[in-house]
Amino acid sequence: MVDSLIQTERDGTIATVTLTRPAKLNSLTPAMLDQLEVAARELDGDTDVRVVILQGSGEKAFCVGADINEWAALQPLDMWRRWVRRGHQVFDQWARLRQPVITAINGHAFGGGLELAITGDIRIAVEQAQFALPEASIATCPGWSGTQRLVQLIGASRTKYLALSGVRLSAEEALASGLVHQVVPATDLKSRAMTLAREMATKAPVSLQLTKQLINAASGEDAAATLEAMAGALAATTQDATEGIQSFRERRAPVYAGR
Repeated sequence: MVDSLIQTERDGTIATVTLTRPAKLNSLTPAMLDQLEVAARELDGDTDVRVVILQGSGEKAFCVGADINEWAALQPLDMWRRWVRRGHQVFDQWARLRQPVITAINGHAFGGGLELAITGDIRIAVEQAQFALPEASIATCPGWSGTQRLVQLIGASRTKYLALSGVRLSAEEALASGLVHQVVPATDLKSRAMTLAREMATKAPVSLQLTKQLINAASGEDAAATLEAMAGALAATTQDATEGIQSFRERRAPVYAGR
């Protein structure tokens, strides 16, 4: 049985998901990807959860990316199937989560860790956090939307600077670039994230969720599904929808009124 590497806690309408591998700087393994997927699926289906906080454990790192020991031995096809493609699927789930997500960045966010951090809607970082895309230094490339989602967030030019140079951005530089929204002392991170989550949780939850989906669609994140979901929901409120279901059950031709 795989030990739990992801912990989910609930405080009223707020759920906090924590990466619990601090000895390895919360580096990601296939098992962690699986558990992140389960957590996202459960949260998306939980109508009582209004806001989600995603954070790392320990004082050094939010997540330093993929565990090299886990993927270095993979054959090319397994690298594609079990690692790059799988990570994309899981990170997409987090980016498209129904509820707003606050990423509480408690330390360094490198490579896949940075890519995970930007699946959140709002990002708060501690003062000592650093951000980087170091993949080229180990002869690979960003694999979980560092060259895609990050471009939408901070632009192609800044993304190239990170990915091609491997430079580390400080928390203040990340704030100036729009990569994070707030920088706080380490002692204030959890309280600030929770305070913001509680403020957001007082808002109408469906309005928050719909607004998030609309903004995501505007940036190219799952636009087709957003439009179809909202169209379907609107159509379901009409008298014609009621007539359609009733006529089907009564095995007769429907009479639609256009309202």
